[in-house]
Amino acid sequence: MTPSISSSFAVVGAGAIGLNYGVRLALAGADMRFLVRGDPVPLRTDGLRVIEKARTLELRPAQVFARPEEIGPVDVVLVALKTTGNAELSRLLPPLVGPDTLVVTLQNGLGNEEYLAGLVGPDRVLGGICFVASTRTGPGEVTCYHPGAITLGEHGRPAAERTRALAAAFTAAGVKCTAVENLAEARWRKLVWNVPFNGLAIVAGGITTDRILADPTLAAEVRALMDEIAAGAAKLGYGIPEPFIQRQLDSTPPMGPYQPSSLVDFLAGRAVEIEAIWGEPLRRAQTAGAAMPRLADLYARLHAAISRAGSRSR
Repeated sequence: MTPSISSSFAVVGAGAIGLNYGVRLALAGADMRFLVRGDPVPLRTDGLRVIEKARTLELRPAQVFARPEEIGPVDVVLVALKTTGNAELSRLLPPLVGPDTLVVTLQNGLGNEEYLAGLVGPDRVLGGICFVASTRTGPGEVTCYHPGAITLGEHGRPAAERTRALAAAFTAAGVKCTAVENLAEARWRKLVWNVPFNGLAIVAGGITTDRILADPTLAAEVRALMDEIAAGAAKLGYGIPEPFIQRQLDSTPPMGPYQPSSLVDFLAGRAVEIEAIWGEPLRRAQTAGAAMPRLADLYARLHAAISRAGSRSR
């Protein structure tokens, strides 16, 4: 099917990512349905909000549901669960998927498209890489610190007409979105920021991105990890140019005292996406023959920090 801004969407995982984009799409005219944990009734009446520096976007009333069977088949499913909750998808997805439904993962890290392909078939799977800084700050509420952009691609295929159409739907909702020919390469580019900042925020004692960059030792480690991710990607045939790496560094200070999503989960005692963001990239790069000593060290330090804190890791 060819999606548009008037298509029906279901958001699975109404957290920082799912609410941020779901509210924007709904306000632009999409038939948007949100699947949430807990009681959906207060969110239906009180509405959903995205708070920005200069304005607040509010969706009231909102189509919020506790069970996927209440939603039924839709044109597009946006998977915004943390990867640590992927086991739930075998139960959550079937009621939402019809003959022509597209399933789009907006999750971090590597391996998500492959996992979804095993559940719904590879032909209907797309992936969206979200370059955004947003945090869930209350029931049905997200604060967006940096709007960023989405890079959208097909699983194992070049961009198709449906990819460009979905990118146009996001663009119509005010979200900068670009369709790319190589989704796998785009995922490695996202790791350039995610690996150092999400990881060091935890192992350095629970600190925000501004404090990481203010510490010369940590700032140097950020840059070294970024370069190592680029080298690992190169072994797999994916190019990450120097200007892209520099843009990741330049875009971080304007976020202010930002808590990366993995730090938010860690401090709340929730599962950290350690395998998707650090473990799987490490294994793939090493298998391709890349030496990844800094990533291997950070991966080990994260396991140790999570173990000490008593958090769950998967």
